[in-house]
Amino acid sequence: MAGFLAFGLAVAIAAFLVVREAGRIGADPPAALFDPEDAFEWVVEHLADEAAATLTPDDVRRILDVQLEYFQRAGVSGNGGNGSTGASAVVGSAEQVQYILDRTAATGEAFLPEQVHAVVETQLSYLRAVGAIGPPADPGGAGSSPQT
Repeated sequence: MAGFLAFGLAVAIAAFLVVREAGRIGADPPAALFDPEDAFEWVVEHLADEAAATLTPDDVRRILDVQLEYFQRAGVSGNGGNGSTGASAVVGSAEQVQYILDRTAATGEAFLPEQVHAVVETQLSYLRAVGAIGPPADPGGAGSSPQT
């Protein structure tokens, strides 16, 4: 009988801990984790055929590396916000694509805007899939919330 009591007590404690953790995670979900290598593999796998036909995996990696550099220069923190102001950061902008084009051209790598845009858009779909950014911003809405 003591064995059943101990077993019952252990199950009750485990159930309590599971319910408590589920409630905590539901109220405060864990932050999305960004893994650059996972992102690279995902982008290469999901890149539109037109862009994939003109870019090597090394090209995709270079564009993604410069995109991360842009995020760091823009002050995007690990949680998607702007670390310096606490405001949300807009990603996927024309400014970002132009930065990538300028930066890669400066190192002798010439990409077309369409190629960079395709990689950036595929990367954004990855970031949405892992929960690292929110939905696209409403470009015309005054009270719209930017992508984070």
